[in-house]
Order: sequence, then structure tokens, then C-alpha cells
Amino acid sequence: MELNAYRIMWLFVFFDLPTETKKDRRNAQQFRKNLLKDGFTMMQYSVYNRHCASSESADVHEKRIHMLLPPLGKVSILRITDKQFGNILNFLGKFEVPKEPQPQQLELF
Repeated sequence: MELNAYRIMWLFVFFDLPTETKKDRRNAQQFRKNLLKDGFTMMQYSVYNRHCASSESADVHEKRIHMLLPPLGKVSILRITDKQFGNILNFLGKFEVPKEPQPQQLELF
């Protein structure tokens, strides 16, 4: 199967979790740690993203997130293609931040 920018996926996880109680804070922290263990990187404090080689791989990670959901709060998952992700613009103040290099993808024959 040929790799292309329309097949490779990116998953974004956005969340707003309560932190009023010690238990809430522990649940929120555990959710963030689990995202990191699953290969996500923090883009902003409550926004994490992950490169997936295919839609099937993204399915696996979406199911894993579903199993890790904390009891309270809002969690959203967005899936976009690598082609769409390539159009992202990031700014630090008024200055555009250079794009990070794409993860290397191996193609097996």
C-alpha cells in the first residue's frame, strides 16, 4: 500500500477537566500521563496530538483514549489527514514558528 498525505492521520485530543478537588486533579494528571504514554505530545496545555500511520492506527488510539477517559470533564478528539496538518500555522506572539519536521515513515515491501 502506497503511503500518502491523505492516508496518514493526525489525532488531536482537546480536553477541559475539572480540578476543584484533589481527586479531580489526580484524574486530570493521570489522563495527561496516559496520553503521553500512548505517544501523544503536548501542543498546548489541554491540547495533545499524535501522528498515526493510517486510519486503522488512529482507530486503535481513539479506542484507547475512550478507555482512559476520566469520570468528569469534556474530551474531544479530532482526526485530520497529514495533508491537512501540513497547512497548520503556529505563532509565538506575532512571529510564525517554523514547522517541525514530519515523523519519518517507513514503507515495507
